[in-house]
Amino acid sequence: MKKAIMLAATLVFTIFLTACASDNEVNPKYQEEAIPVISHTPIYVNMINTEGVKVGNATVTETTEGVKILLEAEGLDPGTKAIHLHQTGKCEAPDFKSAGGHYNPGQREHGFDNPRGFHAGDLPNIEVTEKGTVNVEITAPNVTLKQGEKNTLLDEDGSALVIHVQKDDYKTNPAGNAGDRIVCGVIKK
Repeated sequence: MKKAIMLAATLVFTIFLTACASDNEVNPKYQEEAIPVISHTPIYVNMINTEGVKVGNATVTETTEGVKILLEAEGLDPGTKAIHLHQTGKCEAPDFKSAGGHYNPGQREHGFDNPRGFHAGDLPNIEVTEKGTVNVEITAPNVTLKQGEKNTLLDEDGSALVIHVQKDDYKTNPAGNAGDRIVCGVIKK
């Protein structure tokens, strides 16, 4: 008789636990906040120097804050360098003039400190280490990778990511006195 009562109690307890577990699965005690997911696939960019040799790469991704650029490169001269988004997805060495001017769909002047600026493709300067390497993350808030949008980097001819020999002064039109183009990468789907 004791065994039957124990068995019945165990059975009732098991049913109770199962009911509670399934009730919690259907009606959780708290709701987790939904996190939006951006469905754009990252674009991988090979960065080449003036001799046409790959010196690094960049990953360009759409985010809620703008386009995120993760850049790694080596073999550069140390110091502060300008980096910009250029209007054409073409990187012909040695001068990379094929990339055109800065990405500027708003037809503004150059530079964060220019009252008539800045270009959508203007980016903050980067630091190249004493070892000639750079590893940075930059967000470009005024551009997008969404095709068909006004400020898209992915128009018919794409765009380019360009590193210059000198730093950007953030005010001189059209390129911040940044000097020659020394590294270039094509941004295209």
